[in-house]
Order: sequence, then structure tokens, then C-alpha cells
Amino acid sequence: MVFKRIRKTIEARVQNLEAKKFEKTTYGKKLSLLKDCHKGEKCFIIGNGPSLDVKDLDRIYEKGMISFATNRVFKIFEKTKWRPTYYASEDILLMQDAQKVIEEMNVKGRFIPINLKWYEGIDIPNADYFYIEYQDPMKETYGLSLDIPHNIRCRGTVTITCLQLAIYMGFSEIYLIGVDHNFAKMFDKQGNVVIDNTIKNHFAEDYDKGIFDQGFHVDEATEAYMDVENLSRKLRTFKVYNATRGGKLEVYERVDVDSILNN
Repeated sequence: MVFKRIRKTIEARVQNLEAKKFEKTTYGKKLSLLKDCHKGEKCFIIGNGPSLDVKDLDRIYEKGMISFATNRVFKIFEKTKWRPTYYASEDILLMQDAQKVIEEMNVKGRFIPINLKWYEGIDIPNADYFYIEYQDPMKETYGLSLDIPHNIRCRGTVTITCLQLAIYMGFSEIYLIGVDHNFAKMFDKQGNVVIDNTIKNHFAEDYDKGIFDQGFHVDEATEAYMDVENLSRKLRTFKVYNATRGGKLEVYERVDVDSILNN
């Protein structure tokens, strides 16, 4: 027992040192190879909202377009030949439930927080691990990361993680689809729970079957999306467009997904 505690203490200290200089680890050096690897290209970030249309995914597949997808997107795989180029998740419950599915997914990259490996024992051999930095409640502003090998900022939705990755990779046009930004259970600015059971959360009825709905902090996510938009205006190297069919996200310029996919 004594040796076990000593080993745990040593591991914790090593992990703390690696977290501070994650870019110098093997994982961080691997991530650094992604810098501007898609410079000037366009990509899609696929949300899992109810507006997600298989026909749109089929056209992305047929045109060979680059896409990011997240979490339980694999629940739509049986309906389409499309597969994301890159996959990301920060969901510990998902990892515990579907680790094998994620390992076997035919994608170019799997982005998973190293934090889940260190502290939750989630070990995906072919993962592209990154260090996720959680917001300090004492800080009013949090921002985004432009240095992915060092860290990625957690902003309450994995879509923001995908946006940080896409910006680092150098994409100049980033299109969102299936990002409805509207949930049956949400928290308002005062922290009150707002429930509307007429709203569908996801594209599949059984998407989160058996999982407790913790609710979505929509205002915090909106603030994160605004930070991305402000960064776009400042850097002028990329632009995010909302090609979602409907939904409630009004931060980005709206574009017609059909016009994009028919070009």
C-alpha cells in the first residue's frame, strides 16, 4: 500500500510537469505537426443536432470534403458511407461506454484529452492526445488556444474544441452543420433551469439513451462562439459560417448548405 501511494504521488508530479510543458511531450510534438497542415482549405464541423441530414453527409462524402465530428456521431454511420476525417470527444461517459467503437473508427485523427487518460484510465492506443485546460472560475475571461500542442481551452462544448483544432490546422473556411444550439434542458444566465420537452436534442432518438441529461449552459457556449468570431475578425485568416438548417445559433454569418455542397 505504501509503495502504491508513493507511485501515485510520483505519477501525479510527473503529470503536473507534463501539463505545464505539454508541447514538449511526445503527444505535444505530434500535435505540432498539424500546424497549417490544411492551410487555405475548407472544412465542415458536424454537430449532432436534430437538423443533421444524412443527405448532406452523403454529399460531403461524395465530394471528398474534410470534416470534423464528435461524441456519438457514430450512431448515424449505418445510414451513410460518410465518415469524419477527424473525430473529437471530451465526454468521459462516452469514453467508458464506447471506447472500442472510437478505437475502430476509420478516421485520420482521434482527439482525446490526455486528462481522461491520466485521471480516468481512458487509454485509446491510437488517440491524438491533447491537454485540456479547464476554466478557472476566478477568471472572468478565458479565451481560446492558438497553441494546440500546449493546450486546448475547454469552453463547454466540444464544437469549440473542433474550431480551435481547425484554426490551428489553417482552414480558411469553416462551415458548421447540425449545430442547432438548442436543447430541451438549458441553463439561463442566472443559472435557472429552463425545460422544453418539445425540443429534440440530437439527430437520433436513442442518442443519449440511459444518460442523465445534465442540461446545457447555452449562454456560456454562445460566449465561446463569439470569442471565435472575434478572433476571426482580428486575425482575418479564417471565417466561420453557419450552414446549419435552422437552429438557434446566430453568431456566424448564415449560408445555405445546398449552395456550398452544390459548388
